[in-house]
Amino acid sequence: MSDLAIYDMDRTITRFATYTPFLIHAARTRAPWRLLFAPAVMASMAAYGVRAIDRARLKEINHRLLLGHMLEHTAIEPIVQSFADETLRTNIRPGAHRAIARDRSEGRRLVLATASYALYAEAIAQRLGFDDVVATRSHRGPDGHLLARIDGENCYGPAKMRMLSTWLGAEAIDRSKVLVRFYSDHASDAPVFEWADEPVAVSPHARLRRLATARGWRIEDWSR
Repeated sequence: MSDLAIYDMDRTITRFATYTPFLIHAARTRAPWRLLFAPAVMASMAAYGVRAIDRARLKEINHRLLLGHMLEHTAIEPIVQSFADETLRTNIRPGAHRAIARDRSEGRRLVLATASYALYAEAIAQRLGFDDVVATRSHRGPDGHLLARIDGENCYGPAKMRMLSTWLGAEAIDRSKVLVRFYSDHASDAPVFEWADEPVAVSPHARLRRLATARGWRIEDWSR
């Protein structure tokens, strides 16, 4: 049974978050007039900032504003692929490529665990050579069309740990028989850091840097 290397994506592998850029890319590609909803998008972000809505609801609102409540499955695939290509060209930290190559050479199973939508995270993961993806899922209609609703949990904070545990069970992986290396930039992933055998704080923000220093976790800078 292979040991695991589990990676967060936004601001860990990537320099910048991907969710809003994906929505903007999709709107520009599919329906540029939807960019007129930008003030409403900003208003929803402000509502999240004062905790009037949670992160999952924020995602659903902005999805509906910039992609619509429903999008045909044939329309979304070229948008996903072009966004993944753009992400690989412009938004991957140099250190991420080196870490992925190192973990692959060590025979580790590569897992991307991200709050971003699996919709496009899977395409990015495939290009980077990942084996598995644990991510936020979108509802699909009976005809396969994409709906502006999250299916299950938003893969963030404690939910990410729960979803990883579910994934381990589905893959019949005995946690006691594998070593887990985990990479993230953010303290919201503290449950997974604490669970991992080799936690690595990647270009961490201040709160995670303090936590990593206190816990003795390795800190790496992937910006260069």
